[in-house]
Amino acid sequence: MKARTWLGILAATTTVVSCKAHDSKLAGASAASPNDRADPWAANSSPSIGNAAASNSAGDDDFGGVQEILKKIGDSLDTPGPYEAPKSSTNFDATKPHWGVLPFGGNIVERESFSLTGGSSGAELYAMRQRLREFGKDANLTGIILRVSSIGISIPDAMELRAGFAELKQAGKRIVCHTEGVANVEYLVLAACDEIGLAPLGEIAITGPSAMPMHLKPLMDRFGVRADFLHVGAYKGAAEPLTKDAPSPEMLETLGAILDQHYATMVEVIAADRTLAPADVKKLIDIGLFPSEAALQAKLIDAVASFEEFRDRTSQNTWTTLELDDDKAGGQAQAVTKLMKFAGLMPNARPTGPHVAVVYAVGDIVDGDGDGIIGAREQIASHTLVATLRTLTNDDDVKAVLLRIDSGGGSAQASELIWQQVTELKAKKPVVVSMSDVAASGGYYIACNATKIFAQPDTLTGSIGVVGGRIAIGDALAAQGVKTYPIGRGKHATMMTSLAPWTSEEKAIVQASMEAVYRVFVGRVAAGRGKTAEQIQPIAQGHVWTGARAKALGLVDELGGFDAALAEARKLGKVDAATELEIYPSTITLRDVFGRFGGVQASLGLRNELSFAQTALASLAALDPAVATAATRTLQTVLSFRATPVQTVALLPNL
Repeated sequence: MKARTWLGILAATTTVVSCKAHDSKLAGASAASPNDRADPWAANSSPSIGNAAASNSAGDDDFGGVQEILKKIGDSLDTPGPYEAPKSSTNFDATKPHWGVLPFGGNIVERESFSLTGGSSGAELYAMRQRLREFGKDANLTGIILRVSSIGISIPDAMELRAGFAELKQAGKRIVCHTEGVANVEYLVLAACDEIGLAPLGEIAITGPSAMPMHLKPLMDRFGVRADFLHVGAYKGAAEPLTKDAPSPEMLETLGAILDQHYATMVEVIAADRTLAPADVKKLIDIGLFPSEAALQAKLIDAVASFEEFRDRTSQNTWTTLELDDDKAGGQAQAVTKLMKFAGLMPNARPTGPHVAVVYAVGDIVDGDGDGIIGAREQIASHTLVATLRTLTNDDDVKAVLLRIDSGGGSAQASELIWQQVTELKAKKPVVVSMSDVAASGGYYIACNATKIFAQPDTLTGSIGVVGGRIAIGDALAAQGVKTYPIGRGKHATMMTSLAPWTSEEKAIVQASMEAVYRVFVGRVAAGRGKTAEQIQPIAQGHVWTGARAKALGLVDELGGFDAALAEARKLGKVDAATELEIYPSTITLRDVFGRFGGVQASLGLRNELSFAQTALASLAALDPAVATAATRTLQTVLSFRATPVQTVALLPNL
């Protein structure tokens, strides 16, 4: 649809804004009383829009016409072409018992983000769980047939999703799955289904969990670039990929413990779901790869069939396609509402009355405003999250806060500022932390003083330690004919600007600073966990723990996912389970998109000072995109030390 057409639709539907605004006490300054609370997320309603609505007596008729146009457009877009698969069986009747076919694939994320070049980042885990609950309430829906393609999901998120499937079964629905091939964690999702179908030439791969440490020191050596890093804590290995040719014994020990937990989870889940002995599952994992007939014989699947054959047999040919995105399922009117919120023409209303607020903290912890991203959906910027938590602290309607963390940490200063605001918030109302895939280093720092902490057994947490350093590219520049001559006044005037490695005296200064940060970090953990610093020291030292081990060590309180943490927040805040949640950050708007322009970086996300690696990374991308992505991510973390020399960050290989 052309931009002009969309603008016409937006203009024609602005009358809705003034009508909808009355549903929110934050709709506009002219309608708000002095006692109304401010909403930092909802855009102020435009007075001109309100006046236009008041002066246009034909507004409702206009909107009705637009709805009709949108309905016709939507019907046209949703109607399959003559050579496309149908959306429903020929005898489908929504008022009679039927099955739903749900296409299922792509990345599973905590909060949707937006790329200027790649669209949205994936499907939100919480939204998926809510959608499954809606399916469970459909009296005419017999069950769901999942058509599973490639899924980007971690073990903790897979366990959350499996809980959603279990909830759907408890609602009396059957759930079956069909795939053309899955591997490892993807299979854990399928194992929760009542029945699994596999395409005739499909494969099931359960090769077991693995890790691949990637060390960039040899690459940097080729260009004469030196990583000059220090750390506090024997297990604080965030800088190892840059300073060592191979993983240290401490890193191998840490990775071994993580893989042991992932392996135990995999064996336990498959054994329980497929009614197999754990010893037999271990033998199957050692075999690893199962073509369709072998998978059937091994009892990893229940049927070998094409999707259409599997679907028609299961549903007795009475089915319809379901939408995982409730906006698409809600029709064109809901789509227009979403578009208007995206454009800032309609505010995102917040709940009124006593309720629980869910705050997502996802990504690297950074100082200040970060890269201009609205909300902590890709970066946890201290200014942004502190302001959010302060607003919730002062809001008497918010009775408890659930802080959902998925972060390997970052800036120590930013972590401390967020910790302070969490502490202030906790003094007025309960703060419950729900750890996602990772809540380590700075991610644990901001969690440690919560009222209660929940983690999944496979969550990665802890990493109580400090790392600091810089990239010395003086030799690399000299090899290209560029010589630098740092000049300053004061003995150490150039220690942060020089492109040479630190001197021993300069390293001692930095080390002392890091030791001071480490003492504060350990003290924060000790206070939050009700222990002494001496009791925390043995389990600190930068050691990364799984959630199961962290529970035994007292670093987390309970093993459980988002639902368990939310139930606890409601209990502590004395809020009814039926009460609407307030979720931050809210849906993506144009502010998020335009906020990205200030943070756009050069090719492959690298700044000029690391342009030496662009060619090498481009070659890696051609050979293995996953390896290139991991290498780029490591280098981006390195870049952050230019602005923040001392950090509480955990950098682990792909697991």
